[in-house]
Amino acid sequence: MKSKELIKLYKENQLVKTIAASIKPNEGNNIRLKGLAGSLDALVSASTYGINHQNHLFILHEKEDAAYFFNDLQNLMESKEILFFPTSYKRPYQFEETENANILMRADILNKINHKASTGELIVTYPEALTEKVINKRSLRENTLSAKVGDKLDMAFISELLISYDFEKTDFVYEPGQFAVRGGIIDIFSFARELPYRIELFGDEVESIRLFEPESQLSVEDIKEINIIPNVQTRLLKEERQSFLDYIPNNTKIWIKDYQHTLDIIEKYFERASESFDMLMKESGESQVVFGPEALFETVESFEKGLESLTKIEFGNRFYMPTDQVFTFNTSSQPEFHKKFDLVVESLNEFQDKGYTKIISAESPQQIERIKTIFEETDPHLKFSDLNVGIRAGFIDHDYELLCYTDHQIFERYHRYKVRKKHSKSKALTLKELKTLQPGDFVVHVDHGVGRFAGMDTKEVNGNKQEVLRLIYRDDDLLFISVHALH
Repeated sequence: MKSKELIKLYKENQLVKTIAASIKPNEGNNIRLKGLAGSLDALVSASTYGINHQNHLFILHEKEDAAYFFNDLQNLMESKEILFFPTSYKRPYQFEETENANILMRADILNKINHKASTGELIVTYPEALTEKVINKRSLRENTLSAKVGDKLDMAFISELLISYDFEKTDFVYEPGQFAVRGGIIDIFSFARELPYRIELFGDEVESIRLFEPESQLSVEDIKEINIIPNVQTRLLKEERQSFLDYIPNNTKIWIKDYQHTLDIIEKYFERASESFDMLMKESGESQVVFGPEALFETVESFEKGLESLTKIEFGNRFYMPTDQVFTFNTSSQPEFHKKFDLVVESLNEFQDKGYTKIISAESPQQIERIKTIFEETDPHLKFSDLNVGIRAGFIDHDYELLCYTDHQIFERYHRYKVRKKHSKSKALTLKELKTLQPGDFVVHVDHGVGRFAGMDTKEVNGNKQEVLRLIYRDDDLLFISVHALH
């Protein structure tokens, strides 16, 4: 079974259909979902999106909980990009210690919402991330450079604009905030993207735009249009901020796992920010050198006001918001088998006799085959469907007569989440080091051995200009190495 088939099953579930119909209008009503065991909350969310295709914001208890939920959605909805909105800070309340990767992810989401596509966005977050206010829409829009294939671009103007956006001009881009110009090519590593853009011009017209890997210089994806945003963190020091809730469209559905917990975290963060501000004011002799906490962080009152007109779906085990609409699922969590496979087989046979649909989820086909081999030895007549994606926790849906067990719970293994592909710097550092090479420095080629670096040059290869390194060997033999082959 593929994940889209499982979602299709739940899109046809009468209870899910009723929920989707109830939350479709933009009336700011409150809805409660009870009894969602294991990863069924993510499956119901994905199926509801599959019916309505609206914007959804999921607020989980804390970062790890959000990361697991995000991972479930990502694995179940393989063709849909799921967005993760983190806090800017490395540790709670350490406001001076920011995490660059998180700042990029926040900027990427603001950029996407500001230039939203026709289909809805799915954003997963947690209370700490929502306490921070963000750059206001007007400033972000005014400071965004947009370009698409066929546009006219002036290279000198672009260079000046990028420098004003806090970009650094380099020979090669290897980290966000850099740009490089070589002939009719401009590479830009946006503050809001994992990979840099390569814009190729024919005269002053944009001929193509591609995402590329900085390590290999190889193209990853052709795109038609880009939006380059400035260093959002720097702009925050100068610009008025607003709530993240002001960014999201008014048809966004807010899924909250424990509303009271979210309010408690927001209140706690604001109190801590106020204490930090008071201390700073005292140290500066009452000379206000930064914005006050109200300008930088949400209060409980401002957060609740931001949610007033939005439809809210509270799920989990604890409920706070008053509601007239309660939807109850009759489910239970996957039992603990303590690696006793005879108990797993016994459980599956019991539900097989009741006519349940039986699914076992595993991240790899090899793991599925391992499970089948074990079951064949125990009970060769046992049948089940396999789901080749990882989810955080299994469940049994008694009303819908379906169970989904996970391999990691059967084998009692730790299940890891993956929030985002981490950008490898191992080869990108080679590009960085290239800037520090001086003519005469020794380098080692994997095939030709030790040579001396003699600077950069441009060569035409098959009608295309390429940047190359000049290496000098004995008897002044010259070797030209493409930047594509730096490794």
